[in-house]
Amino acid sequence: MRRIVLWALSTITTLVLLFSYHTSTSSTVSASTHVAAGAKGSGSTGTVPGTGTQPKAPGSSGSSGSAGSSGNGGSAGTGGSAGSASGTAIAGSAVPTRFGNVQVQITVADGKITGASVLQIPNRDRHDIQINNRAVPILNQEVVAAQSADIDMVSGATVTSVAYIQSLQSAIDRANL
Repeated sequence: MRRIVLWALSTITTLVLLFSYHTSTSSTVSASTHVAAGAKGSGSTGTVPGTGTQPKAPGSSGSSGSAGSSGNGGSAGTGGSAGSASGTAIAGSAVPTRFGNVQVQITVADGKITGASVLQIPNRDRHDIQINNRAVPILNQEVVAAQSADIDMVSGATVTSVAYIQSLQSAIDRANL
């Protein structure tokens, strides 16, 4: 009888310890951890974390104007006027997730969304980069097709998709679309 009780208690203890172990993916990230270099205050778009590339809207030269505002989520010009063929780039607010911030920028021309790109995206490890390299292009295409934030989420990238849609909606609100 003692052996059974001892076995049961040790099994329960082992299970409690196993399920209370916190892995690296269950930790929280502060909102200031993943701020893109140029997204704060300079009006510059900076590079997309994890990819080493500039976020570019279709038809833009990649350089940004001086219309940026201080803080995250301000509008940034694309070097042209609001009525130019390249459109105006408008950044949504940065949405913190447990993996890092997500911030979307849309390009608007003639009252239509002509492009979407990300300014900030989680890039803590290879898994984050792999998921976002697959999900972000799909989300960007859906934005242009839907012309709204009413887009489908990408399977396997639920957290990124939810934050992307929230940031996108704030950019659409700022663009008065």
